[in-house]
Amino acid sequence: MKYNPVGWFEIPALDMQRAKTFYEAVFQRKLSDLDMPGMEMAVWDMDQSATGSSGALVKMDGLRPSASPGLMVYFSCEDLEIELGRVVDAGGEVIMPKTSIGEHGFVASFLDSEGNLISLHTGA
Repeated sequence: MKYNPVGWFEIPALDMQRAKTFYEAVFQRKLSDLDMPGMEMAVWDMDQSATGSSGALVKMDGLRPSASPGLMVYFSCEDLEIELGRVVDAGGEVIMPKTSIGEHGFVASFLDSEGNLISLHTGA
């Protein structure tokens, strides 16, 4: 069986509705509530024929948002300036504007509504 190295990710949320509203505004994609014991989850739909992985927002005891250096989640975008342009109005903060990474495209970073450091990537 062939598979990509990342199969799933979870982004901590303190206020699930606030986090859902933020991510739906920035990425213009709906999140669906998932009934899980002991936690709240909201998941992005996954297209099994597309590359990459899907993930969820999670509110659970012991899981806290973080902006400290460490694990980074990069969302793929056709033109990251579109999503980055929605961050502030949605309640986040741009940390690093669109920045060239040479032949590998561009990246940018922001703090989400919960205080997580999240990045964007585009090949163009």
